[in-house]
Amino acid sequence: MSLAAPDTNAIPRQRRLVILAICCLSLLLVGLDSTIVNVALPAIHRSFHASLAGLQWVIDAYTLVIASLLMLAGSTADRIGRRRVFQAGLLSFTFGSALCAVAPNLDTLIAARVVQAVGGSMLNPVAMSIVRNVFTDPRERAQAIGLWGAMIGVSMGLGPVLGGALVDSVGWRYVFLVNVPIGLIACVLTVFYVPESRADHARRIDPIGQLLVITGLASLTYAIIEGQGHGWSSVEIVTLFIVAVLCFGVLIRYELHRHEPLIDVRFFRSAPFSGASITAVCAFAAYGGFLFLNTLYLQEARHYSAFHAGLCTLPIAVVTFFLAPLTGRFIARRGTRLPLLVAAVAFIVSPLLLLSLTVHTSLWVLISAYVIFGIALGLVNAPITNTAVSGMPSAQAGVAAAVASTSRQVGACMGIAVIGAVVGASSGHTFGPAFAHATHPGWWLIAGLGVIMLAVGAVTTTAWAQGTAVATRERFLAANPRQPVPSETVTA
Repeated sequence: MSLAAPDTNAIPRQRRLVILAICCLSLLLVGLDSTIVNVALPAIHRSFHASLAGLQWVIDAYTLVIASLLMLAGSTADRIGRRRVFQAGLLSFTFGSALCAVAPNLDTLIAARVVQAVGGSMLNPVAMSIVRNVFTDPRERAQAIGLWGAMIGVSMGLGPVLGGALVDSVGWRYVFLVNVPIGLIACVLTVFYVPESRADHARRIDPIGQLLVITGLASLTYAIIEGQGHGWSSVEIVTLFIVAVLCFGVLIRYELHRHEPLIDVRFFRSAPFSGASITAVCAFAAYGGFLFLNTLYLQEARHYSAFHAGLCTLPIAVVTFFLAPLTGRFIARRGTRLPLLVAAVAFIVSPLLLLSLTVHTSLWVLISAYVIFGIALGLVNAPITNTAVSGMPSAQAGVAAAVASTSRQVGACMGIAVIGAVVGASSGHTFGPAFAHATHPGWWLIAGLGVIMLAVGAVTTTAWAQGTAVATRERFLAANPRQPVPSETVTA
């Protein structure tokens, strides 16, 4: 018997808020992990004598797997039940975190991060799908998404400080153990409060598309991270780049001719939807690279303790926390154009302040850059999610959320890989005071990503772009008459 989406009108507001809190807790779990692990990187480097490339893999093994599996997780949740997949993700993530805490060497830690990421891939897109189905009013949903975005600020603020305190007191392994109680609490609350739901007409599993995504992303990431060590013109690295290009090319062609594709390429005919995806990739590439470089700079070049390094970056989290919900409410009234453009400018200005970074750079310069970067993050998240989800048919809510989340993870993965590779070439993959100067090319790259976001935001929030969104939605619904027409309008 098919389990349809719950009658959300029958769910009291108080329970809807509890469900939102549970879903936000899962975002806190995943967000906390990303920031807290970054703070622990120098300690992991000292514990395992890890190279810069090895530290990149500690982060990218996680983001790579999540980026590869998010689409599968979203469509699977739509098919077999969102609560069921959400619970499985919580348990897998918690188990993977425990494995990370007891890893005896770097290779084992990286493998445990993969296990952790398998669970993480089932959390955020599925949680957003649950929120999308519980909050059916567009204005209420936009506000809920704003609160959702605020959790990123909470995780960013709590992660560096908590991670620094744990690393300095009991060791880096406890940055993974902290996930265990949070994961168990969220799992128990899910059993009692979150209703089961699934799409009436969910997509079938697309094994070929999934294999192409995994192979393409893995090949590209490995080639970028290991290119310096193996030689950019080596047969292995060149072959991996070719494999990545072929996989992505075949993927687009294959998905266009599949009845129920893993990634419905037709949605990218909508300029706002495509713009949201491009913006997500660029924003989180900037975020991943910024956090990676800044963590190593503060602890390795300036010799700050992990806790003091976490305190220094606290302005990023505080500003993000306060701006995210305000942005959600602003979007509900005025649309996404202004937040996107201001965020892009902030993404440009913040790294430009760090172009002359040295070990003696004033702390006030650093804090100014962190505040501006926090403004960028606080403004950019809600527009990405709102634009990606609002124009999609209700039955494909999991896929819509997964596209936005996948774009974020692909961006974070590529940002750490590319920026880390460029800085690694400049620094000779060594740490110490000279690392400050080696970061300069990385700041230029981050500013360049801001320029791309500014151009994309300006083009994809016009009346023309709005027209492409409406046309794309109508074309999709005409080809899929069984799909329910969404009650909300596309937010430009």
